[in-house]
Formats: sequence, C-alpha cells, structure tokens
Amino acid sequence: MAEFAYDAGVIPGRAMAEKAANWRAIRNICLGLAAGIAAGVALDFALGPSGAWPAAAAAVLLALTGWFAESRRADRLPAQPPAAEVASVANLSPIVREVFEALPDPLMLLDGSGRALFANAAMRAIVGMEFERKPVSTLLRMPAVLSAIEQTARTGAASSVEFAVRVPVERHYQAYVAHTNAPPHWITLLLHDMTAVKRAEQARADFVANASHELRTPLAAVAGFIDTLRGHARDDPAAREKFLEIMGLEAGRMRRLIDDLLSLNRIELNEHVPPSGRTDLAGVARDAAAALAPLAQAERIHVAVDAPPSLPDVTGERDELIQVLQNLIHNAIKYGKPGGHVWVKLGAAASRQGPEVFAAVKDDGEGIPRDAVPRLTERFYRVDVKRSREKGGTGLGLAIVKHIVNRHRGRLQIESEPGAGSTFTVFLPAAAVPSQPPAAVTEVL
Repeated sequence: MAEFAYDAGVIPGRAMAEKAANWRAIRNICLGLAAGIAAGVALDFALGPSGAWPAAAAAVLLALTGWFAESRRADRLPAQPPAAEVASVANLSPIVREVFEALPDPLMLLDGSGRALFANAAMRAIVGMEFERKPVSTLLRMPAVLSAIEQTARTGAASSVEFAVRVPVERHYQAYVAHTNAPPHWITLLLHDMTAVKRAEQARADFVANASHELRTPLAAVAGFIDTLRGHARDDPAAREKFLEIMGLEAGRMRRLIDDLLSLNRIELNEHVPPSGRTDLAGVARDAAAALAPLAQAERIHVAVDAPPSLPDVTGERDELIQVLQNLIHNAIKYGKPGGHVWVKLGAAASRQGPEVFAAVKDDGEGIPRDAVPRLTERFYRVDVKRSREKGGTGLGLAIVKHIVNRHRGRLQIESEPGAGSTFTVFLPAAAVPSQPPAAVTEVL
C-alpha cells in the first residue's frame, strides 16, 4: 500500500514544500528557455537561418524537461509530518496516556501520512515494540484495514471493517478508523476483538452439524431395539437382556459424545486466551496415569512415567493439561498391544520460541498408516471406524488435545510407523523463573 499524502490545505508543512517545488519548476522552465535561446544563437551562427527551428525545438524541449523533472520530484516528496506534530504526541498528558494504556482494545494514532505515532499496550502486543515512525502498511498487513485508513485519510469520514488474523491462533477483529477535525489532524485506529463472538457462532453451527451426524446412528439403534422389545421380543427374556445391554452401550456412547462435544466447544471458545498459571507437568502426568490405572489393568498394559526431578513448570491450566495427557494415555492403552507397555517420558527442550517442556506418550501397538497421520486431529476422523466405536471412542479426543495445546501456545508432534507403535509428543512453553526478592540487609548503627 502506498503511503498517504498530506492534504496541502490542512498540513502546512506539505503546502510549503509544494510551493517551493512550484518555484523550482518555474526556475527550471526559465533556465530551459535561456539555454534554448543560447543554443538558437549558436545554431544561427553555425547554420544560418535554417537553424531557427532546431533552436526553438531545443528551447521547448529543455523547458519541458525541467518542468517534468521538478513535478516528478514534487510527487516524490517524503510524507513527513511537521516536527510540531511529533512533539504533540510526546507531550500527551499523563492522564490521556494512562487511559490509552489501560484500554483492553488495541489503539493506534497515525499521522496524515499513515505513520504510527502512538500505540497502547494491547496494540504493541500485535504490531511489536518497534512501531514508531513506521508506515502502518508495514505493521498491519491487512488490505481491508489499510483501505479503510486510506479512505478516512482522504475523505475525513469514519469507517469500519472486519478482518481476521490466522496465525498463530485465528482471531477476528472489528477495526474502527476516525479522523480528528482539530489540528494536528491525526487518524485513530481502534481494534475490537470479535473472536469470542465469532467462535460462539461457529461453535453453535458446528455443534448442530456434528451432533446431528454422530448421534443419528446410536439413536437409530436404540429406537430400533425399543420397537423390537415392544414387538415379538416382548416375552423373550434372553433377547430382552441382550438388547438392553446393547441399548446401554449406545446410550453411554451418546453420553460420551455429548460430553466431548461440549468440552471441545468450551475449549474453542477460550482458545484465543492464553493461560497464565504455573503447572507441574510431571505431577499432571502421574495423576493422569493413576486415573487410568484400572483401564490399563483390564487391558494388561503397564504404564510407566519417567520424569527428571528438576523439570521446570509450564504455563498452563492443570485441569486442561490433565485432559490432554489422559486422552493421549487412554488412546495408547486402547490401541496398544494387549499385555504391552505405554511409556510417558517428560523432559526439557529448547526451540526458537524459548525453553520448552515436553511430554511424550509412546505405545507398542500396530502403528498408524503414514497417510492418516496428518488427519488424526480432525473432528470425528478415525483410522479404523469399527474398532474405534468398539473401544468407545468418539473421534474427538485428539481434536480436544490439539485445541488445548493451541491455547497453551504449544505444539503437538505425532510420529508413527506401522508395526512399531506411535509416539504423541506435546511441547509446552516453560514458565518464567520467578524473580527472587532482594535479600534483606540489616544495617548496624
């Protein structure tokens, strides 16, 4: 997006610069005419009367060249605001700065050329700390927002537009742009976070679509068994007991499906809000394994947790992280080798984003086909639909894991080889080391 030009009738610095450019253009035209006349005199001596037309052409060409060069130079005048305008931003009253900084919505002040003059704390979290004097087009690469700013700068009328940021987590904003009527004629950009509203709308739509699709099969089975029990199986005790057992399994499946849908929708609604607490991931892993011990014993699978003694804490919510590890360990037990092992290994790691803590859950099952690995975190995706339903799976466990990890600004890594088992590794940012208060100093008088 091109930088915005000042309005010469509003910004005095720009008007003075354009006036100076006009005087230079007139000067160049005069110099061109003088040079053309001199060239005409020289040609008259050299060529006689036949040199008059070339002399006139030379004068006009030189004059037009000077005018065109100066007009192009005027078009390229740097759109810098007057020093007084920058100083006025620096001299914002403390109460105004405090109010702007306390606003939960991102706020930015721009000059007439679209350069950033001020950004509050919420806006700095989006555009970064190095924003001053930079064009807004380099700070917010959103065509819709830049068009709204350009329109307001040109017309002076307020404008509003919606836009979305896709990474690292999808967020939706409503941008409001306004132009101040009093000098120094700033442009105000205010962003209102609409993520929760958009997610609520999408969650309602997804819940209706997914629930109607996934609940249809068990509901049809229960309805069919009820009709059978009302009919020819009314007086058949063996059939009645068999059908009631199947109905109980289908009802349990529907209950788990509804619970997982509600849990997934609740997590998605808060996915854009990162957690702030500190959690011991080793303790979380041990609690998750202990909760699944009866299931592991029933499947004759041994679950081992290996964690170093000095593992750093992570930034996260304990309940959600327990849900992550329970889902991963539960999957490893369900799809592992009967009588086999599940290993939960924790440790510290480093990445470009900083120190991390990882938890890897490994099984010795039959593994996952390579082409199915990228789709494992999709809603209701199952590698083996029949086996998943027999094991009581809803197809939402890994989708829940993915969204919780996203909310914690972590990442999920899946490694699997057919016949050699699978490893699901969660990487989470390590919590900052709390600063130690200075030691008390006793002054002896």
